[in-house]
Amino acid sequence: MASLTTAVSAFLKVVALGYLSIQPVYASSVPQRRQSLTRPNDLPAGWSYAGCWVDNAHGRIIENTQPGNSGLTVESCIATCAGQGFSVAGMEFADECYCGNRFVNGATEAQTDTDCNMACAGNAGEPCGGPNRLSVYSSLSSIPSLPVPTVQTTNLPGNFAYSGCFTDVVNGVRALPWQIIWEGNNTAVACMNQCAAFGYPVSATEFGQECYCGDTEDLTENGSTKGADSECTIQCPGDPIHICGGVQRMTTYTWSGSLNVWHQPQNTGFYEFFVPGLMAPLLATLGVNNKVAFLEKAAGTSAAFPNSTGAYELDLSLVGDFSREWREMHTKTDIFCSGSVILPDRAGRQINVGGWSLQSTFGVRLYTPDGSAGVNGTNDWEENGDILKLQRQRWYPTAAILANGSVLVIGGEIGSNDKPEPNLEILPKPVGGDTVVNLDWLLRTDPNNLYPFVTVLPSGNVFVAYYNEARILNPNTFDTIKTLPNMPGNVNNFLAGRTYPLEGAMVLFPQHFPYTDPLRVLICGGSTPGPAFVSDNCVSIAPEDPNPVWTIERMPSQRVMSCMVPLPDGTFMIMNGAKKGVAGFGLASDPNLNALLYDPTLPTNQRISILGNTIVARMYHSEAILLPDGSVLISGSDPETPGLPEETRIERYVPPYLNNGITPPSFTISNHDWAYGQTVTISNVRVTTGSISGVRVSLIAAVSSTHGNAMGARTIFPQFNCAGTTCTITAPPNANISPPGWHQLFILDGSGTPSHSSWVRIGGDPSQLGNWPDLPGFTRPGVGAVTIPL
Repeated sequence: MASLTTAVSAFLKVVALGYLSIQPVYASSVPQRRQSLTRPNDLPAGWSYAGCWVDNAHGRIIENTQPGNSGLTVESCIATCAGQGFSVAGMEFADECYCGNRFVNGATEAQTDTDCNMACAGNAGEPCGGPNRLSVYSSLSSIPSLPVPTVQTTNLPGNFAYSGCFTDVVNGVRALPWQIIWEGNNTAVACMNQCAAFGYPVSATEFGQECYCGDTEDLTENGSTKGADSECTIQCPGDPIHICGGVQRMTTYTWSGSLNVWHQPQNTGFYEFFVPGLMAPLLATLGVNNKVAFLEKAAGTSAAFPNSTGAYELDLSLVGDFSREWREMHTKTDIFCSGSVILPDRAGRQINVGGWSLQSTFGVRLYTPDGSAGVNGTNDWEENGDILKLQRQRWYPTAAILANGSVLVIGGEIGSNDKPEPNLEILPKPVGGDTVVNLDWLLRTDPNNLYPFVTVLPSGNVFVAYYNEARILNPNTFDTIKTLPNMPGNVNNFLAGRTYPLEGAMVLFPQHFPYTDPLRVLICGGSTPGPAFVSDNCVSIAPEDPNPVWTIERMPSQRVMSCMVPLPDGTFMIMNGAKKGVAGFGLASDPNLNALLYDPTLPTNQRISILGNTIVARMYHSEAILLPDGSVLISGSDPETPGLPEETRIERYVPPYLNNGITPPSFTISNHDWAYGQTVTISNVRVTTGSISGVRVSLIAAVSSTHGNAMGARTIFPQFNCAGTTCTITAPPNANISPPGWHQLFILDGSGTPSHSSWVRIGGDPSQLGNWPDLPGFTRPGVGAVTIPL
């Protein structure tokens, strides 16, 4: 009998919602209609009866549904609504209470109060509405009433226009990929604005509170079809006079014209196999000897090659001669997930800090590049943890050169997936005791802030980006000068992040003489914590603008574990990574095989060109760096994902400017050591296309790349002038515009074809790193002019 009663109760609910037009038969346990019911008189001050109203003729007429209540009375419903700040209360079907401040959906009063003739579930003597009838009480003298909602077709944002009511979920597949749920405040306009801000030309609302974004192709490919407008009838909770879809029906708007312009040039350049590798490197660094130093996790760490020495150097001039192109080198502790940067000392030493576990996490390792093209060097990595080490253990730290020439080491954890190190320290260690500076914002955002992005700003202050936040620091005290707005995330999740393990990549927009424009920071790719939704956008900001605001630019595809490479013409290559997951072993899938070119000189949302594809999955621990000829070396992939191998093959990407049949320009330089503001001459400038008047000059700062973080990346277009076969170049004016360090000097002809680079040091060695560390077993190049062969 109990099951029958339950079934009858459910049947009555269906009738009340208007889905069946037959007269109900009541079971004994269902509240009966009474002919003699009395409305209470002892109401709260200011409240009074407002009549019996028709509900569900065009949808609910009071917006906020309260939980079902088997003890419902008129008094309890009014108390609930008043307690939540509402001025209208309605009872329906004996045990249902609704709260609001107005009527919606074209509410009309019932023909007679006797239509509200169901006894309250908690008081058989009071009426609590009826089937599709509400007993309404209010503290207002007149209740506002909104009309039956309609589709919004005017005052639409941007170039959106109404497209119709479309079906959703065909064969279990959503019509549009990005879902946003805005309970209580969704509107058609808000959905359109959100979709457009993130570059999506289709915006759709459904079930009132749901917003969807995507492309017109998504509708077609996922089987969505246009239906009758009458199938979309649910009001928008944030705009109840307009419709936001229906039950698996989408009120759909489409952007007219191009919201994004992704160029597809005829000349895309190309990927090519470059050299067989010996390991899957974690760090790649072009040294001032024009050889590439690779560092790998030690044997025994996860799936590392058992016979690897952990370090190798590739002689670019010997590529093709496998017996000679590689030089074996050695590290003493495990560099797995460490940080590197090139020092501004006269030898261009590479420093590597941190590591995987135990003593490795304290590691300070130095290598002095030597040898020359075709001639092996003899130097190796130097390390002695007993006499030189970091003050804190660091796994996933960032290293950066500050304007004073010292080395900032920031962030990380004490070991593999262990406690955070939310602090920073300086090398060489200042005199005194512990000099570590604690950073509460790194502690708060752990573990989504590893390998934070760091750069020096033109003011001399320090920009740092971590997780989805960014701030400007005082370079002396490291106190926060300004907290910047949070970075935009994904269209459906503002919590998407940009640093490991949500891993995107950062570069700086080029700086042009006279260096008066605010420096802009560009960050591309990322993912979300929890269920990973990989980002398909780049965000940029000028941190030192008076009112800095992030700009969002959509990429053609999703990308986590991005790599970005500054090119000599001022553009950037975006490559490697995955379309699903986050960084880490076995945590990503669906490799992104496409390369992009980002041109900051073009208008916003028109800066990306779609280039070539590779056949090699470049996932976790893949890198990309600029070579002296202007091509890009791509290495690594250590995903530990089924079906995706540990990748030893090394590729090269030939950008479009090297795929045009033009002989690269050339020049001669004798002065490789520049002071700030110094005028330097290059001679024998030769171009085969155009004239010397069309030449450009660029400086690309030395970088070390790991986990998509090109530590030290910076592009400068200095002041210069040319006459005959000679050009004079004026070095950047100070260490804030260009922190002390090594740069690849390129010239470009009128077609944009770059020369081979020559190394120059700018700004000297103000912290006298050349005299550090004065300890046994470490080579000190000393201070003074550059002496290495270039």
